Amino acid sequence: MASMRLSVKGIVYAALMGALTAIGAFIIIPLPPVPITAQTFFLNFGAIILGGPLAAFSQFLYVMLGIIGLPVFSGGKAGLGVLFGPTGGYLLGFIVGAFVIGLVARMRKSAGILWYIFAMIIGMIIIYGCGAVQLAFVAKLSFKKALAVGVLPFLLGDIIKILLAAVISSHFKGRIRV
Repeated sequence: MASMRLSVKGIVYAALMGALTAIGAFIIIPLPPVPITAQTFFLNFGAIILGGPLAAFSQFLYVMLGIIGLPVFSGGKAGLGVLFGPTGGYLLGFIVGAFVIGLVARMRKSAGILWYIFAMIIGMIIIYGCGAVQLAFVAKLSFKKALAVGVLPFLLGDIIKILLAAVISSHFKGRIRV
């Protein structure tokens, strides 16, 4: 019975993290060259707190909310077309990246901020990789051009979000049990 409660608790936390990722699409800091949203902050935070499988599930839920028509993707977009469009690879990368971040974060029993930063960098490389591949394919760009337009402008914002997520998740890690 205890494991069932833990499982339900984990699912509830995963749903909460998926919802926070959706809300993060509407938290925008308008900085040049591109605005910064809070989506990947919540993805990173949730991955550390939840671990691999639940983190991936949280992002799967987020993507499903958008696919069924709720305007939860960046810019208030929604629908299956977004998943197959130029930026859909990033959304699929959210699921895989969250899984990997959660797995890497739990590889060390007493992981700290630096380990979490390392895990998040690996996850962001996966997200950027998935996104750039689909961007190149759908927009008919070279991979180099896809990296230039689909990764480089976002690096500074994501570095800031990784640092914040690492500090905040290390504070919450022992306090939230799933």
